[in-house]
Amino acid sequence: MKRLFFMIGCMLLATVSYAQNPAWTKKAAQAVFTLKTFGADGSLLASVNGFFIDEQGQAVSSFAPFKNAQRAVIIDAQGKEMEVDCLIGYNDMYDVAKFHVIAKKTQALSIAQNAASNGATLWLMPYAVKKVPACTKGTVSSAEQFGEGYTYYTLNMETSDQQVGCPILNEQGEAVGILQPSASGKSTTGYAVSARYANSLHMSALSQNDPVLRTVKITKALPDDQSEATLALYVSSSTMSTEEYDQLINRFIEKFPQSSDGYIYRARQKMAKDDFQGADDDMKQAIKVGDMKDDAHYQYAQMVFQKILYKNDKPYEPWTLDFALEEAKAAYNANPQPVYEQLQAQILFAQQKYDEAYNIYMELAKTDMMKAESYYAAAQCKTQMNDKEAALALLDSAVNTFTKPYIKTAAPYLYARAQALFEAKKYRPAVNDYNDYETLMAAQLGANFYFLREQAEFAGHLYQQALNDIRRAAEMEPNELVYRAEKANVELRVGMIDEAIESAKGCISMAPEGSDGYLLLGLAQCVKGQKAEGLKNLTKAKELGNSQAQSLIDKYSK
Repeated sequence: MKRLFFMIGCMLLATVSYAQNPAWTKKAAQAVFTLKTFGADGSLLASVNGFFIDEQGQAVSSFAPFKNAQRAVIIDAQGKEMEVDCLIGYNDMYDVAKFHVIAKKTQALSIAQNAASNGATLWLMPYAVKKVPACTKGTVSSAEQFGEGYTYYTLNMETSDQQVGCPILNEQGEAVGILQPSASGKSTTGYAVSARYANSLHMSALSQNDPVLRTVKITKALPDDQSEATLALYVSSSTMSTEEYDQLINRFIEKFPQSSDGYIYRARQKMAKDDFQGADDDMKQAIKVGDMKDDAHYQYAQMVFQKILYKNDKPYEPWTLDFALEEAKAAYNANPQPVYEQLQAQILFAQQKYDEAYNIYMELAKTDMMKAESYYAAAQCKTQMNDKEAALALLDSAVNTFTKPYIKTAAPYLYARAQALFEAKKYRPAVNDYNDYETLMAAQLGANFYFLREQAEFAGHLYQQALNDIRRAAEMEPNELVYRAEKANVELRVGMIDEAIESAKGCISMAPEGSDGYLLLGLAQCVKGQKAEGLKNLTKAKELGNSQAQSLIDKYSK
């Protein structure tokens, strides 16, 4: 009889304990799971809890376990393992993540749209396998607002670190928050971040390059907005490995199959791998599906043109300059933009149809958008047509589109005109352009610039400036024989004979089988009156094949 009463008592206690759970407990428990993340070597990194927020496999949990993770799985309330296929959104500060699990259908919790107020009753739903867990009841002791109307909760509730990531539910069974690690270390105090905030997380265009996110090797979702997703493709091209970037592009195409951008980006990747047929197929698809036919034709033309310029040793018969030109024309016919005409001119220039290219550039020069650039390109056409006077006049026009003080955009045109003036033997005007170029590009100049300016200065009888520049060039690149030899030559011409002798000896030391050092040394010695030594070195220069040596030997042998 005592045993019977004992059993009945136990049953009554169990009934009372179970009654403490809200009516929705059994169903809600099916939405909770354990999240496990793994490193590249397969080792377990972390294990926390989480819960589903829709029937298509979207879920939320802590973000920390994902750092350095190569793979993640969840184990649901039935003990079934499911793969995490992508991270949808995250916030490192609040340690919360939204992700997707590969599943046909998932039991989900509804997200509470209204925050719980101070003193409100909440429930912690722990994770359990194939049984209904006992919920923990508590109240809100503090509800602090953050962001755009989201809430961070401090709870009067018994919690443990093993329950991190579990849902905090209101009395209607809606998810109010996600349990976070205890900051106080007290088991009677819990902390939770808004479940509505977790549900709002998404990737932006720049998320792919976030240093924290890059530690996560699990696939990241693209932004839902197509323009944001396209920007993500652009910014990720220089930071991802080829394999990662290929996967990103394929996910873009899967998500936005009617966007030409994905096919264009994939075509570029294929062309980089010399898969010209694959690139061609993708570009045709880009033209077929895209709304902006002009841009797709333009990208196609540009791709063919670039291939011919830089990969012409790897033939692909359908891609010719004529074909590229037709695509550029198709782009212009669809939308008459100057940049499409410019590409036509570039292709015509490559076909050596300089007259036709020149005519287009001169038409483009009438527009404000690319006036200087068009004059410069027209000058290149005239140079190829051996009309250097017209080319120089066009470079004048290019430079004259700017006013002093020049801006940095003028730099390439000043540099080009300086070279053209030098070839026209207008040395001092060339030096002036080089000076203006130096003012704009001072931090980026190398030894070659100072060598080129020295040539103009020397020819223009600006000897001190020439000496200063060639010394600078030689200092910047001390192992460049040309600069050392020119330095010796300038020193000799301005009467610095001893310095010229030392510079010439330096040339010989650097290149003992070269003739220039012996020629310069021999000439300097002869000028100084050391004819015997000088003639000996001039003879050595002649033996090494220097064509100027004999005339100097004849001159100083008298």
